[in-house]
Amino acid sequence: MTTLAAIITLYLAISVFGYWLEFLNLRHLREKGGAPPPGFEGHIDRGVLERSREYTIEHTRFSIAESLAGVALTLVFILLILKPFDGWVASFGLGFIASGILFFMPLLFAEGVLGAPWALYRTFRIEKKYGFSNMTPGLWIADFIKSMAVSATMTLALIAAGLWIVRESPVLWWFWIWCLFTAFSVFMMYVSPYVIEPLFNKFEEVEDPELKKRIIRVAEDAGIRVGRVLKIDASRRTSHTNAYFTGIGHVKRIVLYDTLLEKLDNDEIASVLAHEAGHWRKKHLQKALLAMGLISLLFLYLSYRVIESGMLGRVFAFEGASFYALVGLLGFLAPIVSFPMKPLFSYFSRRHEREADAYALELSQDPAAMAGALVKLSKDNLSNLFPHPLYAAFYYSHPPMAERVGELMKKTLG
Repeated sequence: MTTLAAIITLYLAISVFGYWLEFLNLRHLREKGGAPPPGFEGHIDRGVLERSREYTIEHTRFSIAESLAGVALTLVFILLILKPFDGWVASFGLGFIASGILFFMPLLFAEGVLGAPWALYRTFRIEKKYGFSNMTPGLWIADFIKSMAVSATMTLALIAAGLWIVRESPVLWWFWIWCLFTAFSVFMMYVSPYVIEPLFNKFEEVEDPELKKRIIRVAEDAGIRVGRVLKIDASRRTSHTNAYFTGIGHVKRIVLYDTLLEKLDNDEIASVLAHEAGHWRKKHLQKALLAMGLISLLFLYLSYRVIESGMLGRVFAFEGASFYALVGLLGFLAPIVSFPMKPLFSYFSRRHEREADAYALELSQDPAAMAGALVKLSKDNLSNLFPHPLYAAFYYSHPPMAERVGELMKKTLG
C-alpha cells in the first residue's frame, strides 16, 4: 500500500469510526431512554422523552448525511481538483500575495455556498419541526449575507497579512503567523461584542430591577465588576437558551437570551450565571487559550518543517505544488493528526464544567435552583439524557445532563 493510500484509508477509517459512535449512541438511547433519569421525574414525561428521542435520531441522521457529503467533496477536491485549480491560479502570473488571495477566497465562498442547502434544511425542516427555529427566509438570507461578508473581510485581511509574513520571513513565518493569529483572537474578544454581534442581534438593558440586582450580586461575589446586564433578541431566530459574559479583565458585560428570561425564574437564572462566573473565577478561558496557543504554535512549526521537507509533494504526487496548495494538503491532514486528541480535549472541557458547577454551588448555596435550571434547559432543548458513555467521552464538552442533575440532587437531599 502506498503512503497516499494509507492516508486516505486512515481518513476514511476515522470517519467510519465517528459514524459507528453515532449509531452506538442512538442504539443506547433506544434501549435506555424509556423512563426519566433520577431528578427528572415529574418534570419530563414519556411524551417529552419520545420527542427528544425523535429529535436526536433525526438530527443524527442528518449530520451523518452532511458529513458523508463533506467527506466525498473533500476527497474529490484533494485528489482531483486541487492540482488543476493550483495551476489555474498560477496561470494568471500574479504576485505571491495576490495569488494566495485568488486561491483561498473562492474556496471560502464555495464552502459557504455548498453548506447553505444543509443549513437551510436543518433550520427550516428539523429545527422548525421541533419548535426551535423562529427564523424567516428573509432573516436567514440577511444573516447569511452578513456572515459571509464579515467572514470574507476578516479572512481576506488575515490571508494578506499571513502571506506577507511568509514572503518576508521564509524561515520564521510559522512563529510570526502564530503571533498574528494570537493577536487577532485577543482583538476579536474586544471587538466582537461591540461590532460583530450587534450586526445580528439587538441588545437592550434587562428591565427587571430585582433580577438585575441579583445578577450583579452574584457577579460581585465572584469578584467580577459588571458593566451592563443585557438581553438579546435571540427569540427572533431560535427558542434555544443561553447566557454568557463578555469582556476581558474584571469588568464584564452579562448577556442573557430573552428565551432564557422567559423560561427560568430568577433563582435559576442566577445559578446559570454563577456557573459562568465559575469559569471566570477558575480561569478556564485563560487556560484554554494557553493550551490552544501552545498546540497551534507546535502545529505551525511542524507545518513549516513538513512544507520545507517536500514530503507533501512526494506523498500526493504533486511536485511543484504552490505554497497555497501545500497549506490545503496540511488542512486535509489536520483532522487525522488531531483525532487522537479529541477525547482529551473533551475530557478537560468536562472537567472545567464540573469545576464551574462546584463553584456555582459554593457561590449560590442553592442546588435545587441549579438542578431546576438544568432540568428545564434539558426539557426545552430536547437534550439526549441517555448518551452512550463512549460517545460522551469523545464528543461531550459538558458532563451529561443526567449526571449533573444527579449530583445536584444528592446535594439537595443531603
